[in-house]
Amino acid sequence: MGLRFAGKVALVTGAGSGIGAAVARGLAAEGAEAIVAADLDAASAQAVAAGLAGVRAVAVDVADAGEVDRVVDEVVTEHGRLDVVVHAAGVDDPSAKQRIADAVVAGEPVDVTPHLTDAAWRRVMAVNADGTFHVLRAAVRAMLPRRSGAIVAVGSSSVFDTPTGYPHYAASKAAVHAFSQGVAKEVVVHGIRVNVVAPGPTATGMAARSPQVLKDALTAADALPMATPEQIAAVALFLASDDAATIAGAIMLANGGRFTAA
Repeated sequence: MGLRFAGKVALVTGAGSGIGAAVARGLAAEGAEAIVAADLDAASAQAVAAGLAGVRAVAVDVADAGEVDRVVDEVVTEHGRLDVVVHAAGVDDPSAKQRIADAVVAGEPVDVTPHLTDAAWRRVMAVNADGTFHVLRAAVRAMLPRRSGAIVAVGSSSVFDTPTGYPHYAASKAAVHAFSQGVAKEVVVHGIRVNVVAPGPTATGMAARSPQVLKDALTAADALPMATPEQIAAVALFLASDDAATIAGAIMLANGGRFTAA
């Protein structure tokens, strides 16, 4: 394995588990000088950072703009720059998943939307959509003075196939895609690249907590197996590396061939 991130300073959100944890480990393995592993669950981030050279864990709620700005400012103050940001923090809606599963088992139509609460909508939007705004804004502010940097956001293939009963999650990830692409067009002239990886079914803790009937439905006979966090992290690391120097504003679909999108 090469050292594509030798000398780089990186921030990974959602680094306490799943794709974010795999990204943090990958950055460390590929020579990053310093990595800030940020997560709402500080203990999980610390567990990931333990034993990895140059990795420091911090607690951050990406839905809180002040917390995001504080962490990014601390990175720049300590290291003088921020070269790579991978924004993997996100949430799903377990209650909606259970309602979908119950309908499937009962052989009845899914009816999530009429029962969707304001609180459930706001939680998903606050973390997935607002969080992306907070992280990308802070990252761009940090990278502009040096006119260089790479930002990768983790979106979702659900933006394209909008699973039945999951409109709020799909909408939140659509915001991730559109906002990231809009920012990409704005900042590429300043030497900053922004891209998105859009995973399909991935074997994270979030997926493991899904009802079994939904997990079974994700195993398509005509598609590749469910991705591992490391496989999705590999795509994110490619986009963050100089190997992807000509790629900006891309949505890289990584769903195992379950469907394609123009």
